[in-house]
Amino acid sequence: AGRLIAEKQATLGVAAIALAAERIAGLRGEFLGDGPERPALERAIIEHGLQQSVSAPGFGDAATVDREMHRAMCLLLPSLREGYGMVVGHDLERAMAMAVVDAAASLGQTPEIRSFLHNEAAELAAADTARLCEIEATRVDMETF
Repeated sequence: AGRLIAEKQATLGVAAIALAAERIAGLRGEFLGDGPERPALERAIIEHGLQQSVSAPGFGDAATVDREMHRAMCLLLPSLREGYGMVVGHDLERAMAMAVVDAAASLGQTPEIRSFLHNEAAELAAADTARLCEIEATRVDMETF
């Protein structure tokens, strides 16, 4: 699974894991896929000193992707654009739910996790509210035009 092309920004994912690893002991990452950006991905792993904690084993068949999604605590998706192919489209909702549920359960719902989830929910709600206001204002403008 996964076509490693520039738009997928896999190297940004490596940088994100490097930052997160400063705060989360034992953090690991795995990038499934192959393509023209694989050499850049492999270089980024080395440049960030993550050879022991981040792997890029290449293309993964459906069984591999499913197994890794079940093991994962979260799904990192740094892609600029995503067509949401069969793998991502099928598993994205499950992965997002896993990120919240597994992180909270695995880490014992620490104050940091509760705070993160609360802040994340508040930011999403504010963004949704702002977007709905924009849509409503556009609708009103169109009706009065």
